[in-house]
Amino acid sequence: MEVVVREVEDYAAPVIPREPLKSYKDKAPVRHVVGQTKIIAIINQKGGVGKSTTAINLGAALGEMGKQVLLVDLDPQGNCSSGLGVEKSLIQQCIYDVLLNDVPLEEVIIPDIAEGLDIAPATINLAGAEVELVSEMARENRLKDAVGSMRGKYDFILIDCPPSLGLLTVNALVAADKLLIPIQCEFYALEGVTKLLESMKRVKSRLNPTLDIYGILLTMYDSRTTLSKQVVDEVREYFGRLVFATPIPRTVKLSEAPSFGQPITQYDPKGRGALSYIELAKEVIARG
Repeated sequence: MEVVVREVEDYAAPVIPREPLKSYKDKAPVRHVVGQTKIIAIINQKGGVGKSTTAINLGAALGEMGKQVLLVDLDPQGNCSSGLGVEKSLIQQCIYDVLLNDVPLEEVIIPDIAEGLDIAPATINLAGAEVELVSEMARENRLKDAVGSMRGKYDFILIDCPPSLGLLTVNALVAADKLLIPIQCEFYALEGVTKLLESMKRVKSRLNPTLDIYGILLTMYDSRTTLSKQVVDEVREYFGRLVFATPIPRTVKLSEAPSFGQPITQYDPKGRGALSYIELAKEVIARG
């Protein structure tokens, strides 16, 4: 039998070029006078309580209400960055370079990631920052010096903190004006908050005398369960007026939105999650 040899052309799928990330100089013009900038650290050393979810969706809701918001992703997991659709392989410099290589914050900001919302992203490089900061001069003030340069350019700067009380979190405590503490409506809800409050008091007495709690946010609330209601009562009894009136419900859509790279106000604008974060944004604006 005769074997016929044919030449086979190499086939490669067409490469779709990715657009480079926008830089701060490409930012859309701000159409209102920015007043006094409020820097809020979203913090709880317990993981899985909704810090990144709150940072993304509160930032987006404030942006849609006409505010200018900068979201600083200080968590090595980079959930805020990926949750807003930032392609991490395209990031040239991130918040790590700001903290350890003296890169100006402006140079890492990706503007207009959503309406009124910019982000200073994080990459896995940030995981080494805890160790590398130990030997640095003025190590607790690195973030404060960086975000201080952006005062007057944003109405709100939100810092998404890692789930620990290490040097990255201390940097956030020193840089922030106030703390927003998400507390999950589940068993052991207040566990660990005591340690966080002790850390806050130490930083307040030694490094940042104006630091205080801005608000306590109840997250993953399920009105059908007795446990959720008991946790709400317990937290309100402990923290009083500091607790925001709006609890954030546990919804599937809130969990899904990050995988689509969108805040909940875009992904499911009429759902319970979006409406709750819009109400929270109103409360934040009212608190000033």
